[in-house]
This record gives sequence, structure tokens and C-alpha cells, in this order.
Amino acid sequence: MVPDSAPNGLPAEPTPIPEPTIGAVWRVVGTPLVAGHPGGALRGESVAVKDLYEIEGFAVGAGVPAYLASSRPATGTSPAVAALLAAGADVIGIAQTDEFAYSIAGRNSHYGTPPNPAVARGVPGGSSSGPAAAVALGQASIGLGTDTAGSVRVPASYQGLWGLRSTHGSVSAERLLPLAPTFDSVGWLARTASELRGAARATLDPERQRAVGAKFVVAPALLAHCEPDVSAAFLAAIAGLATPPEAVDPGDLDELFVTFRTVQQAEAWAVHGGWLTAHPGALGTDAAGRFALAAAVTAAQESAARDALVAARTRLDAVLGDRVLLLPTASSSAPTITADADLIERTRQGTLRLTCLAGITGRPGLSAPLLGVPQPGARLDAPVGFGLVGPRFGDLALIDLAEKLTQELAPR
Repeated sequence: MVPDSAPNGLPAEPTPIPEPTIGAVWRVVGTPLVAGHPGGALRGESVAVKDLYEIEGFAVGAGVPAYLASSRPATGTSPAVAALLAAGADVIGIAQTDEFAYSIAGRNSHYGTPPNPAVARGVPGGSSSGPAAAVALGQASIGLGTDTAGSVRVPASYQGLWGLRSTHGSVSAERLLPLAPTFDSVGWLARTASELRGAARATLDPERQRAVGAKFVVAPALLAHCEPDVSAAFLAAIAGLATPPEAVDPGDLDELFVTFRTVQQAEAWAVHGGWLTAHPGALGTDAAGRFALAAAVTAAQESAARDALVAARTRLDAVLGDRVLLLPTASSSAPTITADADLIERTRQGTLRLTCLAGITGRPGLSAPLLGVPQPGARLDAPVGFGLVGPRFGDLALIDLAEKLTQELAPR
């Protein structure tokens, strides 16, 4: 558990909140940028929109200055943004993202690294780094992000926030710049379960949402990819459950990850390869390296990976059924901004083996700020998310279950 902290996992002691300004967190801000409908259920809430969603009158930049320069102002607004506006929330601004959303670290070589108020000199997590930091800093109450391989859940874990990746396809991706459409999902970040629920409820189709029972499973093999302190914190937490969760075998995690990564790479290059070829040097070193690997995926490799993806989804559906998988959201707490490349890559590889399961199955994935691990030289623990992967279209029920878990597992 995270001691001496507020219910959302952030430090209980108040810290000065800087005013929203253009930079590492925000690309465009307003007072508000777009006002919500008066009298809606989300009246008084403020939204930081990831710089992938179209907002009428504003161009999409996707974390890449050269792409922003080549973009035209949108002629309409994404349904995911419009739903929040219709419910009364104000859009405060357009928040930064990792380049083309192809990262989970939260570092952008052009605009800088947003702060992580929960971990001294910690990376914020990406690619919904700007919306997450805006929420954690108290500059917005809702972050509208996307989650392909963990891009909502990882920053939620690193910053002690609530973060939900919605069931794949449950929210329209119209007017949303894709990365890998097979996995891209709309998601939200908030400091409380109530705020997260409000954003999700305003956007999701209630007719498609379903009830989810409190039947939990765990996959012990996942913990082999976590740092020891994260594994220990997670095991201590589930030991406090009234009914021990059943252990299941998700299959070869390395094979699952390779399958996911290959399809993601093929689609990322299909989406952005033409523009990148025409704009050499537009990306920083890390993002350019990932796209170079994506460009090398052959048609035969993609075809084999798509066949393997279908088989993996079928198997995981059989293993999980209608039950909820519990797992650490990320393999570690937030690495520091000065961490060496080997540590960053090890952390990334471990985390993606956890987060890809929701992507492969298309299921909703939630990160709740329930865990903490020691920070060297700090009084407060560094947050780590407690993850839940539930049945498809059980998004709202998953929030309710996680909120009950926070009460069940709270120190007494």
C-alpha cells in the first residue's frame, strides 16, 4: 500500500500547482479552450485532451512538430471529445503525447518530459504523458488519452492515478489519429474513481455495458517480469482478499508479446510510414528506432502474427472467461529521467508483457492506485498500479470492482 498519501496515491501534503502553460505538458491551453454544455453531469470538470484527437479549429500534432506544421485545423470534433463536452466538461487544452504515441515512457525529444509529481525525477509514463501529468498536477480533472499497449494504464501506474483502457471498439475512433487500429482504445485518467466513472459513463454506450462478478484470477507467470518489490507489493495485496484468486496460465508470455508487437509494428508503419519516409529526421532517436523496426516487418511475418493473434485471443478468452485478471499494472515504479538505456528497455519489455494481454483480447484494462514500493531517499512510496483486466464491455463494472477492492485492501 502507499502510506501517507491521499486515496488516489498522490502525496497527501499539498504542493504548489503551476498554472497550465505551453511546454512539456500542454501544447495549447485556454480558459477554457472549448466550453462544455451547460448543466451536464460533468459540469465543473476539466479535460486535458491527448494531442491525437481532433477538436474543431485545431490541428493535431501527435507530439511531432513537423507533423503539426503539416496538419490543417480539424473541421470537426472527435466523438470521444464531443461526448465529454456534451456532458458538460470543459476542454482546458490539448496535452502533449510521446511521438505518434509510440512509447510508454513519457519522454518527448521535442517538447520535453512532463513532470511526475508522485516520484521525484521520475518519468511520467506515456504515451498519454501530457494528460496524465495535467491530471496529477491538478490542472485538469480528466485526462482523455489512448491506450494501445498501455499508454493510459502505465502513466496512471507511475503517477498514482486511476486509468481505464476501454473495451476495444466500444468508443468510436473517428477523428482520432491511429497508431495500431487493432489495439488502439480510448481511455481516461483521473485522480478519483468517481471522476473516472463520470468520464467513462458519459462516453460509453450504457446498452452495451454488462455486469461483472467478483471472480478473480491471477497469472503467477506475469510476476517473473516484474521487479521484486512490485511482485512483493502485489502478492501482499492479494493476500488480503477475502477469497483467494485462482491461478491461471496465460501461455507463453514471450510469444504473446512478440505476436502483439509484430501486428502493432506492421500497423504503425502502415499508418505513418508514408509520412515518415517523406519527412526524414522528424523523430527523435527512440521513436525513430521503433519505427525502423516497424518498417522491417515483412508481409509474411505480419500474416503469421495475425494468425497467432487470433489463436492467442481464443485461448485467453477460454482461460479467463467472465473472470477478472488481477496483475501489477507495470513491471516497476517510474524509472528516473536519468535512468540508463538498459534499465529503461528492461522496464519497457517487462511492462509490455503485462499490458499486452488487454490489447490482445480487446478487454478493458484498469489501473487503480493501490500499490506502492519504496523510493530511495524519499519518505513516501512510489506508486504502482493494481491492474484489472475484465470481460469485454464490463468497463463501468470494472471501476466499481476496483473501488470496492480499495476499501477491502485498505490498511486497518
